[in-house]
Amino acid sequence: MSFPKGFYWGGATAANQLEGGWQEGGKGISCPDICTGGTATKSKRITPVLEEGTFYPSHDAIDHYHRFKEDIALFAEMGFKMYRFSIAWTRIFPNGDEDKPNEAGLKFYEELIDECLKYGIEPLITISHYEVPFNLTKKWNSWLDRRMIDCYLNFCRAIFTRYKGKVKYWLTFNEINSATTAIGAFLGQGILNEIKEMEFMDQVDVPQNRFQGLHHQFIASALAVKMAHEIDPNYQVGCMQIMATSYGLTCNPDDQIENQQKNHLMNWFCSDVQCRGKYPNYMKRYFKENNIEIKMEEGDEEILAAGPVDFYTCSYYMSNCQTADKSKEGGKGNILGGVPNPYLKASDWGWQIDPVGLRYSLNEIYDRYQLPIFVVENGLGAYDTIDEDGKVVKGPFNDFYHTPQLIRINHYFCKSKEEWIKRRSQGTVIDDYVRTMDEFNERNRNDIFDDIALRYID
Repeated sequence: MSFPKGFYWGGATAANQLEGGWQEGGKGISCPDICTGGTATKSKRITPVLEEGTFYPSHDAIDHYHRFKEDIALFAEMGFKMYRFSIAWTRIFPNGDEDKPNEAGLKFYEELIDECLKYGIEPLITISHYEVPFNLTKKWNSWLDRRMIDCYLNFCRAIFTRYKGKVKYWLTFNEINSATTAIGAFLGQGILNEIKEMEFMDQVDVPQNRFQGLHHQFIASALAVKMAHEIDPNYQVGCMQIMATSYGLTCNPDDQIENQQKNHLMNWFCSDVQCRGKYPNYMKRYFKENNIEIKMEEGDEEILAAGPVDFYTCSYYMSNCQTADKSKEGGKGNILGGVPNPYLKASDWGWQIDPVGLRYSLNEIYDRYQLPIFVVENGLGAYDTIDEDGKVVKGPFNDFYHTPQLIRINHYFCKSKEEWIKRRSQGTVIDDYVRTMDEFNERNRNDIFDDIALRYID
């Protein structure tokens, strides 16, 4: 089986994740620029005042800002037909609220787009990918304030006009539905209810602010769709969602209701607004039950109705299960909630690996909207152990299907060849693991310093 003709095979990035050059070409400070590094087990931190000697991943990243030509050549070598990337808002408007765009920023992305087109790679551009100018966070608490709409549209006008005839596909907001969760306020909206140093996962959450911010983003998205079509009728503008596929844990009807409600909030709310042009009825009940009151201005409903997106896109990484049984523990790594599915294996990060879930989700999405679908993010996070030569070491703990809760050290695995031969003659070497002397020599690591197990020390 092969992909159909016209299928777009490609890859995706975000400006703050790969560009680096965080203060070059007149770029201003964006929200990711004040976030320190973190790990799979340790939260990154938000530091409104930068700390000397602290690692900030966005500052250097992989230096795509200077090396994009060689990177795109590699994409072409991989067979990319589409490249999704984002435009850093602060490269175009360093503070976010200037009247005129920064020419150096516009020129950088124009050269990047031209390089894609040189190799026959279709650009798919995310307008705002977790890239809110930090100045607007400090000034207005970002998307909580309706004035953000005009700033965003000014940004859209600059790039829609500059790249007319070179770009066809646009996305208004990356994973807009992240803001239905507490961690999505700063991540997706730049909303920071207290300007102070804190762990990323310990933000002060005000649900009212998140959902009001979402309303402003919905209005901005609808107006951006209208603007794009006016500037270039060939422009196609899409939404972008986290598809957090979930199932009821059991056939208990309570579990099914729990799953339905979680799906409504996480997977369908934002795309219902962006694809259908109106708020769904189930959210009215949610707002009432959670004391959330969305402030709308006159004409907002008409704006939403007139600006549905042209296509749907999503990220898909994992699935989880939902249950009404509060005694069930959440799954490791399930930052979006839920409990583990007993039928699925998990990655090193605790994300459950579910290829069938992708099929299930795509069917659900198309049945709901009948719009073209792009899966614009997918992948696997795993622990890598690097040797002195910079190569990934293959070993017994590199298998992402088996994340141990306990480490067992078998002493015979660490003994000399002579000791192994002796034990084999005694019948105490397990044949399933090492059957021949050649296999012993292949697996013998006694002369190699191996700290792979240390990643499980916690």
